[in-house]
Parts: sequence; C-alpha cells; structure tokens
Amino acid sequence: MNLETIYESMGISSAVYAYGKKTEEALKERFRAIDENAEYNQLKVLHAMQKCRVSDIHFAGTSGYGYNDLGRDTLEAVYAETFHAEAALVRPQITCGTHALAVALAANLRPGDELLAVSGKPYDTLEEVIGIRPSNGSLAEYGVTYRQVNLLPDDRFDLEGIRAAMNGHTKMVHIQRSKGYQTRRTLSVSEIGKAIDFVKSLNPDVICMVDNCYGEFVERIEPTDAGADLCVGSLIKNPGGGLAPTGGYIVGKNTYVENCAYRLTSPGLGKEVGATMGLMQSFYQGLFLAPTVTAGALKGAVFAANIYEKLGFDVLPDGQESRHDIIQAITFGTPEGVIEFCKGIQAAAPVDSFVEPKPWAMPGYDSDVIMAAGAFVQGSSIELSADGPIKPPYAVYFQGGLTWDHARFGILMSLQKLTEAGIAKLPA
Repeated sequence: MNLETIYESMGISSAVYAYGKKTEEALKERFRAIDENAEYNQLKVLHAMQKCRVSDIHFAGTSGYGYNDLGRDTLEAVYAETFHAEAALVRPQITCGTHALAVALAANLRPGDELLAVSGKPYDTLEEVIGIRPSNGSLAEYGVTYRQVNLLPDDRFDLEGIRAAMNGHTKMVHIQRSKGYQTRRTLSVSEIGKAIDFVKSLNPDVICMVDNCYGEFVERIEPTDAGADLCVGSLIKNPGGGLAPTGGYIVGKNTYVENCAYRLTSPGLGKEVGATMGLMQSFYQGLFLAPTVTAGALKGAVFAANIYEKLGFDVLPDGQESRHDIIQAITFGTPEGVIEFCKGIQAAAPVDSFVEPKPWAMPGYDSDVIMAAGAFVQGSSIELSADGPIKPPYAVYFQGGLTWDHARFGILMSLQKLTEAGIAKLPA
C-alpha cells in the first residue's frame, strides 16, 4: 500500500493529499533551517545534562516531604544551565502554565506594588489571577494594582507608553511572548530583550517576567539570555517533550526563584520539599527530546500557515514570516470554520479520535471555547491540538504534534473537514 492509498483509507481525499504534497515540496529549505535550530538546541540541552552529571540515580522518585531529592535538585540545575539562568524551580506540584505564572506573580509582588503588562492584555486565564476579572484570591484582593500598555498597531512595544506608565509603585513588568487568543504577532526574544533593556534603563530594580509558553526551543536563545529576571512555562508544552505528564518551570535570578519556591510550598520550606513520586525520568527524557519535538510542531505550524494562506484565509504568522512560537492562528470569520477545523484535528488524534469536540464554558474564559486534543497527556498542547474562543474574529489556534508526520496528518484532516463542509475550496 503506497502513502496516498493509506491516507485515503484514513479519510484524506486524493485532492487534499495532492494539495498538501505540493505545499510541502515548497517548504524544504524552510524545514532544513528548523532542523538546524533543533540540532543547536539539542546540543545545548545535552551539554547542560553532561555538565550537571546526570546519572540514572537521578531518576529515582521520592515520597512524603521529598527531602534530599537528588533527581529534583539536579533537574533544576539542568534547567538553569539550559536557560543560562541563576536558578530554576521545576516541579510536578506546578499544575500548569497559569499556575506557574500565578506563583511567580504572587511570590514577588506585595500589597501596594503595581504589575505593568507591556505586551497588552495577558492570556485569558491570567485575568482572574490578576483581578482584571474579579476572582477569589486574586492579586487585586491582596492590594496589588495592575495596568497595561498595549502594543502599537504594528505589534511593536510602545516604549513611550511604557515610559509614561511606569511609576514608583511599578514592581514587575509582564511580557507575554506568545499571542494567546489574540491575532497579534508573537514577540521574538530579540524584541523582548530590547524592551527589557528599555525598562531597566528607566528603573533597574523592576522585575521583568516573561511568559515563555509555546516559545521554548523555537529560537536558539531564550528570554533569560536577553535579560529577563524570570521566565515561566509549562512542562506539558514544549519543554516536556510530550513525556512530562504534568508540571511547570520557573527560571531566572536566584532571589526571585527562591521567592517562588517559598510561595509554592511554604515560608521556611521553599525548595527543600516536594516529592517527585517517580516522575523524574519522564521530566529528564522529555527535556532531552524537547528540541526535536518542538521542531516537528514548528514544521506543522509553518505547513498550516502555507496551506490556509493559499486558500485565502488570514493566517498569523503568515507563510513566510520568521517563527517565535509553535502557535498558528487561522481566522475563519465564522464559528463553523473554527468548529470544523477542530473536528479535523480531533479526528486525527491517536486518543479519542471518535469524539466530536464542541464549544463549552471552560473555567477561566469569558466565552465558550472549543478544544480539540486527543492527547496522551490531558491538555498537552505540545501534542496535536487546536482551540479557540467562539467569538469574533472566530480564529482557531493550532499547535503541537509530537512528530512532524502526525502534525501533517492533522492539518490535512482539518482541511478535509473544511472542504466537506464547503468552508474551504481547493484550487482547481
């Protein structure tokens, strides 16, 4: 059985398959550059593991208090070395990216301090953490104030707006690398670094924190290489390599990371406690595989951009732009477009492929959201997944794919569903 035949047996028409092959052929040089970045980042991770003398003894789990957990402590040293940071906090007790961000914010802000977001409105789930939308236990309830400076119309940092907004109460600046549920550019590490330099020129004591979710290993440098005091992310995204079953990380300056540890566990305990319960091997191995897995997801994002751009849909980034995260936004303009795309991604999954995703009122969001993810790890967005809020401009956000081959199949299946529904039309 040849490739086209097996694709057809799995629901992909010959027309969709041919369109995909033609698109892929034009991307060979782009994919080669992605592979070179992956090789660089693979060597960077390998060097960190070798420098920290990782051994199989570090894969042993601990229980109870987790005192003297060599695997946990060494993994944090590996993360610090990989990100060229002073310290790291990498724990299964950090439940998700939002939790990691909430820990970092609450640990380093006090009543009377101000949080200033300089890349515009943060991701939806942070709104309740901050108190933009009232919620129990928000920063606002503890007397932390919030303001934001939106990006300029061309998605560059508004430096004069930042200058005007900063004041004696500004304790922390928040920068979100990825777009979240917005149709804006993802910010490059270089751009982020220039913004951090500007903030530090105004007040060197302001803590600069970067939400790095979806961006790890896409470039050869990370925000900590560009001056970030704190860099935060989730292990069920890029750095977990698809193997980490839970967890999050915080890397950066030692003082601020220590504050995070005291917030995560307890004052007086900090990093000394926290059992790892047999998860260490998956954390180490996931990080080792992360550059290659991220490269596969990145190829999928570039492929999706080119597939849908040529069919007349607005895509962000476009098919030729440089990439700074693994997310691909595609605007359909109708709820049906978002829903059919997600049906295709779900139908391409190895898990729950028979399930039809539907919009629902997810906690932490202000509208119904549809999510497609037949993943081995619940909610893992380094695995093939897509989601989006059911509100204008009706854009879907695609990411992941543990392998490029799976990402390719998922995108073709999404196109199959859209063509069958009459929403997308293949060129003659």
